[in-house]
Amino acid sequence: MTRTVYVNGEYLPEDQAKVSIFDRGFLFADGVYEVTSVLGGKLIDFDGHAVRLERSLKELQMTAPLTKDELLDIHRELVTRNDVTDGMIYLQITRGADADRDFVFPSDDVPSTVVLFTQSKPGLAESPTAQKGIKVISIEDQRWGRRDIKTVQLLYPSMGKMMAKAAGCDDAWMVEDGHVTEGTSNNAYFIKGNTIVTRPLSNDILHGITRAAVLRFAEEAQMKIDERLFTIEEAQGADEAFITSASTFVMPVVEIDGKPVGEGNVGPMATRLREIYLDESRKAAI
Repeated sequence: MTRTVYVNGEYLPEDQAKVSIFDRGFLFADGVYEVTSVLGGKLIDFDGHAVRLERSLKELQMTAPLTKDELLDIHRELVTRNDVTDGMIYLQITRGADADRDFVFPSDDVPSTVVLFTQSKPGLAESPTAQKGIKVISIEDQRWGRRDIKTVQLLYPSMGKMMAKAAGCDDAWMVEDGHVTEGTSNNAYFIKGNTIVTRPLSNDILHGITRAAVLRFAEEAQMKIDERLFTIEEAQGADEAFITSASTFVMPVVEIDGKPVGEGNVGPMATRLREIYLDESRKAAI
């Protein structure tokens, strides 16, 4: 079946969708994005993604081209048209396409480019990877300083994933000034005793929507939260470790730079957090 996508107000077959070669997302990575998961045909954490999208646009001095309700309608329409039960919806907004390439921002009358498409992932929440955990390596964080803005500048994270693949691992945790910032496309954590340790929010990391929900659920489950800087060595010596993202939910980490975390197996607390997150998120899905 040909996938239906959304481009600037139109629903089109994917092979008919086009964006200008002068689009600033293509030329300058001048754009932002969000990924919203779909479980059982419903959207997970949509409100959180919409709020973060608005913040990212403001930080880049871009005007939101659509309201939250309009975006919700488009998301739901794409789910319906593409018969998505489990999967993701990718949304990208760029500063648009001026008449030519220029570093200076175009005038306000140049419309934004808005693109959305679905990715069907049957059984997304039942990923076998969550049963065995993932292995990560550490790499130097060489990204720009405003990682709190969810921009489409993803070349270095992509390179990081390839470094991990070359090392026979699943992902990479980035390190700056001796401390872990985050994974290539996720937030990073370790568990020691009854305490979850993760880096505090700042411009240095993405303010994860799944991160916020998981930490809230963890507190409700009587777990302690310690938001502070931490090292790779601390995480290697932890009882458990995990990552969170919109597409992986809570994913256990069982090895860091070749050293097992805890017993080297998926631990009970990360497993429980994943169960709680999925259960509560499904209840609140729209």
